[in-house]
Amino acid sequence: MKIKILLLTLCLASLTCCSQPKPSQDDKLKEEIGEMLLVGFRGTELTDDCHIVRDIRDYHIGGVILFEYDAPSKSRPRNISSRQQLKKLCGDLQALTDETLLISIDQEGGMVSRLKEKYGFPTFASAQKTAQQGDDSVRYYANLTAKTLNDLGINLNFAPCVDINVNPACPIIGKLERSFGNNAKKVSRCAKIWIDEQQKNGVTACLKHFPGHGSSKSDTHLGLADVSDTWKEVELEPYKTLIKNSDVRMVMTTHVFNARIDSLYPATLSKPTLTGLLRDSLHFRGVIITDDLAMGAMTDQYGYEEIVKRAILAGADMLCLSNNGKDYNADVVPQTVELIYNMVKKGDIPAERIKQSANRIRQLKSKVSIVNGEL
Repeated sequence: MKIKILLLTLCLASLTCCSQPKPSQDDKLKEEIGEMLLVGFRGTELTDDCHIVRDIRDYHIGGVILFEYDAPSKSRPRNISSRQQLKKLCGDLQALTDETLLISIDQEGGMVSRLKEKYGFPTFASAQKTAQQGDDSVRYYANLTAKTLNDLGINLNFAPCVDINVNPACPIIGKLERSFGNNAKKVSRCAKIWIDEQQKNGVTACLKHFPGHGSSKSDTHLGLADVSDTWKEVELEPYKTLIKNSDVRMVMTTHVFNARIDSLYPATLSKPTLTGLLRDSLHFRGVIITDDLAMGAMTDQYGYEEIVKRAILAGADMLCLSNNGKDYNADVVPQTVELIYNMVKKGDIPAERIKQSANRIRQLKSKVSIVNGEL
């Protein structure tokens, strides 16, 4: 009798498997493309008509990015209004998929803090101030940040910033106290503390902004920043040291133009920078993510199709689509998936390039130990 029941169970299981159609090659390709997108959205809670719900369920996007301020409408709140609210939002986002969703934020401390005191969060000191107070201070704030994010359900932080303070007057790095200092060894040491503290607490760290934004005289959020005459090779030292000696899982590009590395394109769109330098010379094997593609350095110089195509061909694995620049586009995901899909079908982007990136992202996700705010 037991044997008959077992055989019947196996037959039913077999029929069930057979009744579920296997995804086509086109479906697999679109899922891999979706994996490459990290997307911003509006809302402090999820509703059925919220496009991010569709983007996660139907387009299998790799991740989301959270903001406190909505730049296109110049208003608050965007995604954050309180600790309790944000924790529920992150849990609801993660519950939309059986896969690991990267839930990301820019939480460096100081001026770059999405988690503010008025929403019930502690004060987070800037990188510059913590470094000035010594390694114990750096470790304290790195640990406080990681534990706060872990509790919320945020598993990816775009920190630490490893830009060297070459130009203290740089409007987007030095003036905002985002650098640990003007010494490569000190920056590397402080950044390693951040990586270790974040990742032991379930939050993946991301180094930025490759290959160095600390010498610029202008802000890539507003337009082109040319560092050809100000960039120094020492700005690569933190990447060399940390890739060799730490578990570096992700690196973010910068949109600066550096003719000493590539005379044609800014770093985000530059194959000599991302593939030649970061992959081949520095031997980085993790995920390369672009800085926000809605920034002026991109949108003022290039059309969206060219930005997407050149970033992928350059070697970027994930595209950061913040939806927090000049305009907001609720359909940026379906439009971008279709755009990249058509590029692959036309032969403009090799299908293997997409698969390669999707595999790197999935490998990173396998190391993420946080789900719905619980280790």
